[in-house]
Amino acid sequence: MKILILGAGKMGSFFTDLLSFDHEVAVLESDPKRMRFIYNALRFEKTEQVKEFAPELVINCVTLNHTIDAFREVLPYLQPYCIISDIASVKTNLQEFYKTCGFPYVSTHPMFGPTFANLGNLEKENTILISESDHLGKVFFKDLYSKLKLNIFEYTFEEHDRVVAYSLGIPFASTMVFAAIMKHQDAPGTTFKRHMKIARGLLAEDDYLLTEILFNPRTPRQIERIQEELTMLQGIIKNKDTEAMKTYLTKIRKNIS
Repeated sequence: MKILILGAGKMGSFFTDLLSFDHEVAVLESDPKRMRFIYNALRFEKTEQVKEFAPELVINCVTLNHTIDAFREVLPYLQPYCIISDIASVKTNLQEFYKTCGFPYVSTHPMFGPTFANLGNLEKENTILISESDHLGKVFFKDLYSKLKLNIFEYTFEEHDRVVAYSLGIPFASTMVFAAIMKHQDAPGTTFKRHMKIARGLLAEDDYLLTEILFNPRTPRQIERIQEELTMLQGIIKNKDTEAMKTYLTKIRKNIS
């Protein structure tokens, strides 16, 4: 299959490495320096080069704020049978775009990133396939993700954004609050150092990505839940209520069991 990868960032390079030995792959990237380590794939710097390549599948790996713009730039150069796809972590605007683009599409969300995941061993990682996607597109990505031994879940656009608000919104917000009250520690404990590692990894992500996760319309309710739990915990600590603390610890241990 002829596959065009949009963007040569971390995930774009990941998909290029993953696919280039079984398919004919080209990478479209405006910054040639980002393609200097691309191996066994064509390098395109101009959108016009896409027409001659005539891809059968496009995988959009550019940053979230440019995803739809990147699609619009290449659509005029694609054949009508070409399947377009994204791996975006927020699907809110993409659903409407796909309805009017005129191309078959498949939307997925690998629930792992290069910051924390071991891209060489993804057996314990998850990925989401959007159920409204084109059948052939879903077959391709199911096969690809199965080979990586990922746990595959199929959700609608609505269900996906609801899951993301919980699974990303809560840890993102909690980590940001931790970082916001941070001060230097000469002798940090193990737990502190682990939290610091998570905070540094998170804050190394693209600002727009962090913003869009938190601006997901379903995220504010998750933030409210954090505030409610903090208020409860603060009351227990302030009152030095040992029995209430035992009950609280039992509850949260049950949550993570």
